[in-house]
Amino acid sequence: MNDVLAITGWGVLTSTGTGADEFGAAVRDGRGGLVDVEGAFDGDLPVAKACALVGFHAKEFLGRKGTAFLDRSTALGLVGCHLALADTDLVIDDANRDRVGIVLGTTAGSLKATSDYSRETLVQKKPYQVNPVLFPNTVMNAAAGQSAIWHKLKGVNATVAGGQLAGLNALRYARNLVRRDYVDGALVGAVEEFSPHTAWGTHNLHQQLGVQVPVGEGSAVFVVENPDVAKAAGRTPDAEVLAVEIGYFADDAAAGLALCVMRALERAGVDAADVWAVATGEAGAEPLDEVESHGVASVLGGVRRVRVKELTGECHAASGALQVAALLAYHRGDRSLDGRVGVVTSVSADGAVGAAVIRGYSRA
Repeated sequence: MNDVLAITGWGVLTSTGTGADEFGAAVRDGRGGLVDVEGAFDGDLPVAKACALVGFHAKEFLGRKGTAFLDRSTALGLVGCHLALADTDLVIDDANRDRVGIVLGTTAGSLKATSDYSRETLVQKKPYQVNPVLFPNTVMNAAAGQSAIWHKLKGVNATVAGGQLAGLNALRYARNLVRRDYVDGALVGAVEEFSPHTAWGTHNLHQQLGVQVPVGEGSAVFVVENPDVAKAAGRTPDAEVLAVEIGYFADDAAAGLALCVMRALERAGVDAADVWAVATGEAGAEPLDEVESHGVASVLGGVRRVRVKELTGECHAASGALQVAALLAYHRGDRSLDGRVGVVTSVSADGAVGAAVIRGYSRA
């Protein structure tokens, strides 16, 4: 049974760059997206600078209709899907929309939308005159649901709450959907918003862990397809997801990560010596970074590291998807990397670990 996924287009929305081409150029040039956020958001912030999309409005990408009541997380996911579809030759129509699904990773949906709605139930006059239009934003699958409605996707619709591993979990879930013939393709990625709520929570956590990177936000979405379906339609892949392995190793996460990397390489039929780079989730937090660094080094040695959080900031659930995008960014602009294999790794503080093996190609 074929486990491979073909990536035939992708979209990114971060302060570092919008769209695959702009984001790819920023990654290759090492340009970060740190900006001034003072006064840009409702509520006090713990920092003056962050990797946030100041002035972001979904209507600038999608038009005014239907975007007025979108929460930020949903808007980021929706635009990410829009950018991904604009980057592929796959056209969603009545002939295929039943066979195209969506899988988005998240931490817990929009924390701001949930908090604001809960607050309204306390401060509004009885009988609790809360705007019902705001309620759909409080559920974790708001981004996936709205994106499917917007793009008229009728295939499997799923939301994966996986924190740091959300992006890899989403890819693994999509692989299973395709291999079991539930769908021919899907929009797959992850999203994380910036708000005073997430900024304060991340800032306090970073102080405890000694994290050096700023708070970030963004979305990264990939158009993944059954490689046979894509080939039959004449679509050339940007990349192939050869394997995704996930595990939980609370006692020794470094050894667990090493095991996941080895399993992924074995499933992909790739030798460790043939890996040209690994995109890690390292963020300057010594305990977690040591786990990831040791786990990677024990299998891949001194292979080149791509640390995308240095450019995008800490994007939590979107991190893994952005790591995949960072690898594809190098492939997109460098023909010498055609057919080379990279690895994406992820580690969470609770002992969850994951690894993906990806073969990339350049764009003509």
